[in-house]
This record gives sequence, structure tokens and C-alpha cells, in this order.
Amino acid sequence: MVKRRRLETPSSDDLTRIEEEFRRETHGRPSIGPGIAPIAQVAADSAAVAPAEGADARAARARDQADAQRLRQAEGQGLLITEIPLDQIDEGAMIRDRMVMGEDEMTELRLSIAANGLRLPIEVFRLDDQEGQGARFGLLSGYRRLQAFRALRDLAGPEKYACIRALIRPRAEADAAFVAMVEENEVREELSHFERGRIAVIAANQGAFANVEDAVNRLYATGSKAKRSKVRSFALIFEELGDMLRFPEALTEKRGLRLSAALRNGSEGKLRQALSSGAAEDAEGEWQLLEPVIVQAEMAPRSPSRGGRPRARQPAQYGWIDDQTIRTSSGVTIRHARDGKAHVLRIEGSMIDNDLMESLMLEIRALLER
Repeated sequence: MVKRRRLETPSSDDLTRIEEEFRRETHGRPSIGPGIAPIAQVAADSAAVAPAEGADARAARARDQADAQRLRQAEGQGLLITEIPLDQIDEGAMIRDRMVMGEDEMTELRLSIAANGLRLPIEVFRLDDQEGQGARFGLLSGYRRLQAFRALRDLAGPEKYACIRALIRPRAEADAAFVAMVEENEVREELSHFERGRIAVIAANQGAFANVEDAVNRLYATGSKAKRSKVRSFALIFEELGDMLRFPEALTEKRGLRLSAALRNGSEGKLRQALSSGAAEDAEGEWQLLEPVIVQAEMAPRSPSRGGRPRARQPAQYGWIDDQTIRTSSGVTIRHARDGKAHVLRIEGSMIDNDLMESLMLEIRALLER
């Protein structure tokens, strides 16, 4: 067993000796006063040597700190414009809603950028870092501007058009990113109905929204009910025939609504067969392949088993019934009457609803404004 050492209390002589040794060791430091440790004296000496900071210097330092904080805050919120090399931007990071870019419009945009510079920066978000690739950015908005910049770089060389001004937005959830892209294109250049329907389907298939209905309602939340109804109709066209249509962007609103009605009536197989029966050279030729099937679907009575609003049996006679009445093949009757100087149209039919009437009023307005 190890013997424990017995501790003894120092005597008064021992304490006096220790104190004298401490004083001898600290002798020669004239500024050290009784009870001041050496480390405290070092700090005091450093403070005495450092120059005193004036009020103006303190104010300037405070401004610099505030500016740095505002800069970091602006960068975090995506409000800071910076220049990014074109090769670091991936325009395919998101599926684009725009399918067609007119060459005349693109030429005009290139000339404008060459003459006046880029007036509006593009918007990007940071992509996950990949080994050996450095910083990468996904394009959020500004697809046409980016393509115009790249075309100018190919023509003029990389010296002037190697980088493009951009806002680095915070990386949002997929649904918010799609909404931002659609809003940007809706404001800057009108999309076709097919492009709207297509991006709604793609966004839903990628999991950004619960389904196509949810995608349409959230992507076009500011649009009218009639507009969302049309987008859903063209979304159906993309879902059922998007892999076969060669000129879908050329579908007018009227033709698209007729085609979607035929699809809802169960004519998908016949329409696909019609498209595969010949190779259309242009949009009109493609429509001629589809129209006979659509007319046949319009004349057929709706099957109650398909659900939806019931529709009366097709009348045997359609066209002009008399000089004041016309009846469509879908069973809608339009009667014309006079009320003094005013003209009155009465529209009757089981398929008439608020959405259809709103679309009809827009068509009449467009016709009268020509």
C-alpha cells in the first residue's frame, strides 16, 4: 500500500520568504503596482501604445459594418445583381414553358442588347456543387435573354459577352420555381394555350404539384376561371396527344377546345389513328387529319356512363332553322331578335354554362374590336 504524504501548514516564516521571492522576481517593472498581475500590465501597456480612435473613425467603422450587413441581407434575399459567366448557367435545370421563339423577335432582342446592353438581368438559383465543376446556376427566368447573349457571344467573341448580369435568387421549392417562371413569361410575352397546358402537366408529373388540376390552379391563380378552364383543356391535349402532334403550338383556342371535347368524349384512339395515317407538312394539314374525327365526336350523343353534365339528344336538324334561328351540331340554339335599336341574342342549350358564356363574350368582343 502506498503511504500517503502528510501535508503540513506553512509557517509564518515560510509565507514571508515566498512573498519576498515573488517581489524579487517582479522587480524591475516600475509600472507594476502592488496587487497587479503581470498579464494585466501587458494588456495595459498595449492599450497605452494603441492610438485612440476618434469619433469620426468610430462612425465610419459603424457605417462599414451596417453596409456589410445590408449587403449580406440583399444577397441572401436575391436582390444583388452580379455578373455570371455564361458557361456556368444551365438553362435546362428546369423544364421551360416556352416551346417556340420567333426568329424575328429574337433578332430584335439581339440588336437591342447589342445597342443598349442588357436592361433587365436574368434570374438564376444555385445548383448543388458537383466535384470539379465549380459554381453552377440554374436558370429561373430570362431564357430568351440568355439565348440572345449566347448568340452575340458566338458572333462578337467572348471578350464582351462572356458574362451576363443576373440576380441570384434563393433556391425555392419546385412549385414556387415553376410559378415564378410562368409569372415572368406571362408578363413579358403571352404564352400559347398549349404551352400553358404543357407546363402544368410537366410540373405535376415532376411532383411539384399534387395533380394537373392543382398545377393549373396555382400556376395561373391570377387568371380568370375561364382561362384556367382553357388551360386544363390544352393540358388534356398534351397528355393524350402530345407525343404525336407536330404543330401543337399552332392550335387556335377554338380548335383546341373542340379537340379537347373530342378527347373527353372518348375519341383518343381514333384521333391517334388519324394522326398516324399521314404525315402533315404544316399545321393546317395536321388539323385536316383531326377534324373529321372531331366532327364525328361532336355529332354523337354523349354517353351517360362517362359522367359529367347530362346532355340532351342531338336534334335531327341543325344549321339555319329560320331566318332568325340557328342550331349548332352540339345542340345549342341561337335566336336573334330586335329590341328597338338593340340586337338581342338568346342562346339555349344544356351544354351552356358560365365558362362557355364567358369565352363566347370574349370572342364577340374580339370580333367587334377588329
